[in-house]
Parts: sequence; structure tokens; C-alpha cells
Amino acid sequence: MKWNKGATEGIVVAEVHEKENALNQLAFPNGLFVDTLGTLYVTEFRNDRVMRWSKGETQGPAIVGGNGEESGASQFNGLFSLSFDHQRNLYVVDYGNHRVQRFSITIIPGIPASARWAQDGDTVVGGSGQGNDTNKLNAPFGLFVDDDQMIVIADYLNNRIVQWKMGDANGQVVAGGNGNGNRLHQLNSPTDVLIDKETDSFIICDAHNRRVVRWHRRNGTKQGEIFINNIDCWGLTMNDQRYLYVSDGEKHEVRRYQIGDKHGTIVAGGLGNDNNNHRVMKWNKDTKEGIVVAGGQGQGNALTQLDGPMGLFVDTLGTIYVADHGNHRAVHWPKGEKQGTLIAGGNGVGSGANQLYGLIGLSFDYHSNLYVVDCWNHRVQRFSLQ
Repeated sequence: MKWNKGATEGIVVAEVHEKENALNQLAFPNGLFVDTLGTLYVTEFRNDRVMRWSKGETQGPAIVGGNGEESGASQFNGLFSLSFDHQRNLYVVDYGNHRVQRFSITIIPGIPASARWAQDGDTVVGGSGQGNDTNKLNAPFGLFVDDDQMIVIADYLNNRIVQWKMGDANGQVVAGGNGNGNRLHQLNSPTDVLIDKETDSFIICDAHNRRVVRWHRRNGTKQGEIFINNIDCWGLTMNDQRYLYVSDGEKHEVRRYQIGDKHGTIVAGGLGNDNNNHRVMKWNKDTKEGIVVAGGQGQGNALTQLDGPMGLFVDTLGTIYVADHGNHRAVHWPKGEKQGTLIAGGNGVGSGANQLYGLIGLSFDYHSNLYVVDCWNHRVQRFSLQ
């Protein structure tokens, strides 16, 4: 129950059931934590899992646990309480296993529907023209922004991954950069990258080498290791339970991998080509068909349409943010809406502060500032939350 200040009655924010384990139910909840966005985190003694309920939602995902009552790294035996440190690592008291477990949790902001961003972007990476110097990019593709506003970019035509600290004039090559090739110290047209906090490593879509590779972040790392082979990787993401999701552009499917799994499980697509439909699809867990959640009204520039959408971000409220590549704009679609809202770009092709040219990816930092990969302007733009 949530009790507002001065209220005489409380509000139910999460349902309690004695023995149920559906995502809209709790069984003997005990530990609680509420963050600054109003998101509720709950430990369940009976279900041995930690649930996250976004403000206003009627169900929450299990972010850790729920894998049986055992002593494995992702299992518990009677959860009792939880807390977070300043780096947003999650700590849980595993009562029956007589231990405290720590988890690195990816915090995705829940951005209010009324949020607005500055229409002029600030160049935070690149912007010095096309090239391979450390202050330049050459057709950047995917990006990742960590909790400390460190920006990591897949520098596609430079065959490298570059890391930029906020405010620095030059980036640091952290993977590849040794020419185009297939040796373990090389990359060949990387398209996406993320940071796995648990292993402190970069996971990279090494597209033209048809592999996913991992490079450790520690100083002195000279080469990567093959994580997944023989896959036409385009994009990737990792959830809070450290399942890796990889899109295969040739097989038109998305696969989910447990760490160490080389084959994965198809979780979306795999039934033929769905290219150039100018839409965003949502696939619920264990379903055979997806649901159109953005676009799907043909190619165009109306707010009901998309033109070659590429990058995607979904916040905890279910709002979808799309890099609308062919329209050179970023749009957002609140959950259940039939049309999007322009949030950046859309002012024609160009290199002005309010213009984009072939945006590929987008992301947000913990303060809800928007970052856009402006591919053919060879830069990353930040649009500040107003």
C-alpha cells in the first residue's frame, strides 16, 4: 500500500497473493525500495525473486531470481530485504543461503509523458569532420551511455570502439582500431556495443566478421574473445538477468543467449523477411507473433509513419523512442498511442544544431538527456531535458 501525506486511506500499488507467481502478483513480499522516479522494488520471500513495479503499472518484471529455490548465482532461498548503493548496484539478503548477493542492475529511466527536450543539440562526440583521429568519427552506428555519462560508440568505418568521457575533446580507442580484419585484435564494421557491468567488459556486434566479441575494459587489453560465432549481428541488448539479445539481419530474427550459450533461442521473427515495413514490433515473451507499436502506416513523414526506423529505446513506462532514419528525426510513441511526437531533428537534412543526417541510434542517460548518433554528420548529439 502507498499512503500519500495527509491521506486517510492507502492505495494498492502491488497485489499480494499467498502462493502465486504471476507478474501482477506477489507472494510474501517483505523488503521494499522506492527510487526517485517512484519505481517500487520488492523482494518476495516465497517466489525467491526481486520485482520492479514502475509507477502506475499493474505488473512488474522480475529483475533477478525466480529461478528456483537453490543456491546458484541467480537463485535464492527466502529473500528478506534489499537496498542499492550509490553506483545503483542491488544488494539482497538471501536468508536461507546465509549470504548477501550483489547485482549490477541497468537502470532505464521512466521519462514523464510531458517531457520536452531542447531543440538545439550539443555535440558531445565528434563533430570535427569525417576521419580516424581520436577527435573524429567515421559513420558512427550504435552507442551506449553508462550511469556516469561515459559514451561508447561503434565507429563503423573506422573498425573500432571509441569511449568518450563527457567534456573531453578526444576519445579513447578501447577495442579494434588495428585495421579491417578478422583477427582477435581487429574488428570489421562494428554496428553496436554495450557494457556488461558484471564482467566489466564491452560486448560488440562485429558485423562483417559475423560474430559477437567481448573485450575486457581493464587497462592493457589488446584483443577480444569470440562470444558468439556465425551470426549476422546488427544490434544487441542485455536485460537485468544478463540474458543477451542479438538481432540477426540475414535470418530476420532475434535470439536470446544465456552467458556461455553459443546457440541461443529465437524470441522474435525467424519466419521470413520483414524488411522495409517501416514499423516497430513488440514481441511478448513466448509468443509467436508480434504487435505493431509504432508506424506500420506505410513509408512517410507524417507522425503516424516512419521511414526506415533503426535505433530504439523503451523506458520503464513503455514509451518507445525511435531513430527515424529516413526522416532524420527522433520521435517518441507513448504506450498505446497511434502516432508519435517529434522530439529532435525533423528540420531537413543538415549539420545545424537542430538538424540530423541519417540518425542510427539513440539512448538516454540517467538524467533523461537524449543522445543521438548522427551518422553522416559523424557526431553524437545530446539534447538536454528541459
